[in-house]
Amino acid sequence: MLNLTPGASARVYLACGATDMRNNIDGLASLVKYQFKLDPFSSNLYVFCNRQKDKIKVLYWQETGFTLWYKRLERGRFRWPDNSNEVMAVSDRQLSWLLDGLALEQPKAHKEVTARVMF
Repeated sequence: MLNLTPGASARVYLACGATDMRNNIDGLASLVKYQFKLDPFSSNLYVFCNRQKDKIKVLYWQETGFTLWYKRLERGRFRWPDNSNEVMAVSDRQLSWLLDGLALEQPKAHKEVTARVMF
């Protein structure tokens, strides 16, 4: 199974609104660089969704080149944010929720524990 969890220093960015899924790696990398003013060669994940909200592409740089991950739903829709031409930073946990068909905010989920202390 492909692990889309970014490294500790990496972030996950959603390209809100609809993206033309005919875009290939170069087209999506150009959107990241010129429209969102982010670095496509970083270790971050850049996530795009189509107008029907049933297809997602994830672009990320690995040491030797770009990787493009594509998911098409057979039923249902992704709960994708509609604020067009905006980029939104989300956690890897929120990306997992989104890929599972859930909303980005899950108020009943356990909060992340940030304190790392032993008693």
